[in-house]
Amino acid sequence: MLSLLMLQSAAPQVVQAAQDSAIPGLPGNLASGDAGLDYLELALHASLPVQGVLLLLLLASVVSWAIIFRKHRILVRAADSAAGFEEHFWSGGDLSALFQEVSGGERRPDGLAAIFEAGFREFVRLRQKRGVDSRTQVEGAQRAMRASLAREVDSLESNLELLANVGSISPYVGLFGTVWGIMISFHGLAAMKEATIATVAPGISEALIATAMGLFAAIPAVWAYNRFATKVDRISVRYEAFADEFSSILQRQAPQDEF
Repeated sequence: MLSLLMLQSAAPQVVQAAQDSAIPGLPGNLASGDAGLDYLELALHASLPVQGVLLLLLLASVVSWAIIFRKHRILVRAADSAAGFEEHFWSGGDLSALFQEVSGGERRPDGLAAIFEAGFREFVRLRQKRGVDSRTQVEGAQRAMRASLAREVDSLESNLELLANVGSISPYVGLFGTVWGIMISFHGLAAMKEATIATVAPGISEALIATAMGLFAAIPAVWAYNRFATKVDRISVRYEAFADEFSSILQRQAPQDEF
C-alpha cells in the first residue's frame, strides 16, 4: 500500500519531466507523434528555388494527366473503330460500295478505313491507266497503304514522347529541389551556435517534398506511357495485318476486275 501511494505521488513529476525533456521548438502533439504533415504549409514556406521546382512539377503533372485522359479516349475509339470496320469489311460486301461509303462521308476516314481508302483509291487510279500491269497496280496500292498506315500510327503516338519525358525527368527535377533546399538549410546552420534536430527538420522536410512531388508526377506518366505504347503497338500490328490481307485480295482481283 505504501509503494502504491509513492507511485501515485510521483506520477505528476514523471509526466512533467517527460514534457520538459521534449525537443525544444517542437509542438507537443508533434513531439508525441500524433500530428501529420501539412504539405501545403511545407510548400508555402519553402525557399523560392524549391517553390519554382514544385510549380514546374505541378504543371508537368497536370499536363501529363490531361494527355493520359485524352490518349485513353483516342486509343479506345481507335480499337473500337478497327473492330467495327473489320466486321464490315469481312461481311462479304462489294469493295467498290464500301469505298464509296468510306470516302463519301462527312468526316475524314481514320484507322483501318483510311488505310483501305488510300489503297483502294490508288488501285483504281492505276487500273484506269493504260499499259499498267496488275503487279504495278498492287504495288502502288501497297505503297499508298503503307503511307496511310504510317500517318495513322504517328497520330496514335502523338504526345507519348511528352509522357516519357515527364516520367524520366521529373524525379531528377525533384531531386534538384531537394538538394537545393537541404543546401540552404545547412547553410543557415552555420550562423547558429547550437544546432538541434528541431532547427534542421523543417528545412529538410520542405526540401524533401520536392522529391515527393517529382515522384508524384513521374509515376503516373511512366505507367501511362508503357500502357499506351503497348496499345499502340497492338493497333499497329492490327493495321499491318489488314494491309497485308487487303493486298492479297487485290492481287486476286487485279487480273479479272475492271473498275
